[in-house]
Amino acid sequence: MKQLFTFILISTIIFSLNAQTFDRQKMDNLFNLIEENNKSMGSISIFQDGKEVYQKSIGFVDINNNLMSNATTIYRIGSISKTFTTTIIMQMVEEKKLTLETKLSKWFKKIPNSEKISIKQLLGHRSGLFNFTNAEGYASQTEKPKSRSEQLKTFIKNGTVFEPGEKAEYSNTNFVLLSFIIEEVENKPFSEVLDERIVERIGLKNTSYGGKINTANNEALSYRKENNWVLNTETDMSIPMGAGAIVSTPTDLNIFFNKLFAGELISVESLNKMKNIVDGYGLGLFTYPFSEKQSFGHTGGIDGFRAIASIFPDENVAISFCRNGENMSGNDILIGALSIYFVHDYELPEFAPAIVLNIEVLEQYSGTYSSPTAPLKLKIFIDGDVLKAQGEGQPSFPLEAFDENKFKFEQAGVQIEFIPSESKLILKQGGGTFEMAKE
Repeated sequence: MKQLFTFILISTIIFSLNAQTFDRQKMDNLFNLIEENNKSMGSISIFQDGKEVYQKSIGFVDINNNLMSNATTIYRIGSISKTFTTTIIMQMVEEKKLTLETKLSKWFKKIPNSEKISIKQLLGHRSGLFNFTNAEGYASQTEKPKSRSEQLKTFIKNGTVFEPGEKAEYSNTNFVLLSFIIEEVENKPFSEVLDERIVERIGLKNTSYGGKINTANNEALSYRKENNWVLNTETDMSIPMGAGAIVSTPTDLNIFFNKLFAGELISVESLNKMKNIVDGYGLGLFTYPFSEKQSFGHTGGIDGFRAIASIFPDENVAISFCRNGENMSGNDILIGALSIYFVHDYELPEFAPAIVLNIEVLEQYSGTYSSPTAPLKLKIFIDGDVLKAQGEGQPSFPLEAFDENKFKFEQAGVQIEFIPSESKLILKQGGGTFEMAKE
């Protein structure tokens, strides 16, 4: 659900429009390298002019039962669900069942500021409603189903963080409420509306409202990488609703984005409203640059699943990449795939083997670290034989050694250098550097 990585692709090489010239073998080699080094599991699809020109699947649907992924493996797509939900809302606006200025109070008067919050503000993350997935303890409460009344009580209790329209700030609360509104207007479960308005209309074969994962149906489990791949828990899909409960394949996602941008689901006028970016947010869409070109799409993350789906309208290229396990930056993989596809200079990555350190070495790094300049305290601890880090109120993540005192968490671009003689560490992420002292 939550966007856990930023898909920003920067390059200065001249763009090539000829899709037929891309090096298919090099693309295969990239994903084979990633698979062989246990860096990711998942599936990718690339469409050119509405047709699939590349597809590749790596890794497992179910490791314990040795089930491999393939082109029709179904993944949880997390917040890419929001683009589907937005499309349904825009259809309803075109049918005059509601307007973008209709207030939330028409359906849910007890939500704080409901009389001020419009449909458009919910779609554009400008409602000011607290993001319920950021609540302390949320991660420990995701496996049990939640009723609508339970969700609404939570949203009322959580309150607001700013006045409607004051600014934009990502909140999954907005899209769960939009799901409830869709159900109220259509008098049907969200899952049925999704099927009728999108899935059946454009012939998607492997897209639906998700439920309990069934690997017998080629539905992928999700994993996190520690020393080995470890099975993740499953969020009950009654919780994310239209904010993150849809499941799909990269092929279906590319079909959806092609049909959306071809005017087969909503009008050009409605699409232009979705594409209008204000304070970094469109309506169910974001922009992602590559070289001098621009794509529109969305990312997603739920449990151990990560996904990206986007379309380059000027080039008529769509790319979707769904993962059910990753041990490196998904952004780096996408940069590689797009560089190869658009015939940019690109060298295949080299993966050095991880360094294995004994427990005595790891123990000297354990402790809680803080800094006046860092937003959170950082707990370093040993879990089994794995060194882990955990920010206050956040999930823990494993650290991989690449030197005796240097570690990384590639998915988030985190590097940590321990200096035990001075009881401190240096954390680097996203261009920022934080020196933190052990308490």
